[in-house]
Amino acid sequence: MKLPHFIAEIGINHNGDLSIAKSLILNAKKAGFDSVKFQKRDINLVYSKDILDTPRESPWGTTTRDQKIALEFNEKEYDEINKFCKNKKINWFASAWDMNSLHFLDKYDLKFHKIPSAMIVDIDFISEVAKKKKHTLISTGMSTLKNIDNAVNIFRKNNCSFELMHCISTYPMNPNDANLLTIADLKKRYKCDVGYSGHESGLAVSYAAAMIGISSLERHITIDRSMYGSDQASSLELRGMIELISVIKKMQIAMGKIMTGHVLDKEKSIAKKLRAHIDKKWI
Repeated sequence: MKLPHFIAEIGINHNGDLSIAKSLILNAKKAGFDSVKFQKRDINLVYSKDILDTPRESPWGTTTRDQKIALEFNEKEYDEINKFCKNKKINWFASAWDMNSLHFLDKYDLKFHKIPSAMIVDIDFISEVAKKKKHTLISTGMSTLKNIDNAVNIFRKNNCSFELMHCISTYPMNPNDANLLTIADLKKRYKCDVGYSGHESGLAVSYAAAMIGISSLERHITIDRSMYGSDQASSLELRGMIELISVIKKMQIAMGKIMTGHVLDKEKSIAKKLRAHIDKKWI
């Protein structure tokens, strides 16, 4: 069993502040994550005018439009993120939520694509992603078998490598809803790698997922869980990030190999000492 690809989901937890984004990238690198991931939206395509015009109090104004604009990084910020991640030697990519954002990301020649659970039902969108021939992580939150079947068939038809990401789209997720046995079923059903995208508070569910052979493990990260934002409560601060990866690595080592009936060399002298009072025929 090998370690999963550790993905730190920054998403929009940067709150539109490039300095926070850089701090999160540094924290992910320090904790041992392999990649950081953002989210990219053209808000005029993802949200209707009626939704954007609805009242919404936020640090940036009084409408949903104010909030969505403030949370969105554009080319200037992504150019800096691209440069910063290369300098710090950590991979980055982003989940696009619309066609414009997907094509926008082409500029950066990213190693991966990510289809968020919300977009798995958009056949035109996932077909366009598959045509790009980059390894793609496909989240399965809120998805029926038909939705997953369609996505898998499209990626196989386009000969594009992919993995599914078991996901429950609640924020934060109740551990009772994790249903990690689904991971094994997805592997059996689709004969592909399966990862886990977690939205729970804490680490226990992610530990359990890591021990059943997931290909990738994605967790949201934050500077401070009390910050503004809907994803902050299900995110890990630096201490949790470090603990997550450290413990999973120890758990993987502890799995070891099958040792039935084998006595370790370092056990033999102890056995002689502890069994000295027993008939020596056992030696």
